[in-house]
Amino acid sequence: MVSRRKRVTPASAPRRKASRGPVPVLSSRELNRALLQRQFLLERTSRGVPEVLEQLVGLQAQAGNAPYVGLWTRLARFQLEDLTRLYTSRRVVRATLMRATQHLVTASDFLGLRPALQPVLDRGFQYSPHRRALEGVDLEAVLAEGRRLLSDGPLSNVELGRRLHARWPEHDARGLGFLVRSLSEPLVTVPPFGTWGVGGEVEFTPAEAWLGRPMGPALSEEDVVLRYLRAFGPASVKDMQTWSGLSGLREVVARLGGRLRMFRDEKGRELFDVPDAPRPDGDTPAPVRFLPEFDNVLLSHTDRSRIISEEHRRRVFTVNGIIRATVLVDGFVRGMWRVEREKTGATLCIEPFARISREDRAALTEEGLRLLSCVAADAPTHDVRFSRVS
Repeated sequence: MVSRRKRVTPASAPRRKASRGPVPVLSSRELNRALLQRQFLLERTSRGVPEVLEQLVGLQAQAGNAPYVGLWTRLARFQLEDLTRLYTSRRVVRATLMRATQHLVTASDFLGLRPALQPVLDRGFQYSPHRRALEGVDLEAVLAEGRRLLSDGPLSNVELGRRLHARWPEHDARGLGFLVRSLSEPLVTVPPFGTWGVGGEVEFTPAEAWLGRPMGPALSEEDVVLRYLRAFGPASVKDMQTWSGLSGLREVVARLGGRLRMFRDEKGRELFDVPDAPRPDGDTPAPVRFLPEFDNVLLSHTDRSRIISEEHRRRVFTVNGIIRATVLVDGFVRGMWRVEREKTGATLCIEPFARISREDRAALTEEGLRLLSCVAADAPTHDVRFSRVS
């Protein structure tokens, strides 16, 4: 098992110096524009895919096609094959990271992030139903067998569980597989799963063998917090913990001390940020954008009102864990979208949550046709359709 690093206790953590003068208050629109700027959603960037992935600390990859759309909506020049080439050449990897969910990150980031986030996976296993179902099993023996099985080649969740179950028939196959994926050496997903349009069984393999490099050194908790703030700040300690899944980050913020700048939101909550990060004016124009399923801008704060209202969140986040693809108008979620394919063509269907102005409808139509030219290039015709406001 991965050893845990000793944490600094609240009593021993250095105290932040008291701020001089009043603490600046940031409005919801100012927080929105800061988030959009750092996420390349105010203006598309000319940077390359690896650089963007590292600025964003990866993209959520629960749905295989989602990172492609997430990059298309952020990059000035992006083709589907740009990401596929990086993924198949092992310069980027898809693996379990923040919040114990699937993310797409550069290989370099993975080597440092994954060991830093091991406590998240440890805790996820300890509090999962699978842990209770494995009472009495020799965990180290299962981990050793899992490593042996995976050393022979990539295995799917189902196949890994089946082979472990053959040796421990009294225990649940899914639980045995979950144990190995959580606590063994770090694993990555292998292509073709995760490339554009490819579904089927997810297969895993040991990261070190796949990348040809050893893991680590682990990013420090301070570096994890700073990386998060550059991509999602200003943010509260709870926001940092929501994004990463790590706990005890208040002590980390205290250790960072003068390296951070403090703000408050309109509800008086304490926010932190890196001093030189962009914080645009709340009136900065924001273009319409199409976000994919599970986009990180909707998942990386405890209070998501800087990007989506609670009313709309309940429509976007489904009871079975799906987070639908969304539309941004004036920087905030104002609807959902999906692509319907038929033999005659592809239609981008937009479901607005409220009335959308004629100007914004025209912008969404133009942007939607651009999206279809990327994700449905082979369709004979393209169209954008708006449903009635429900």
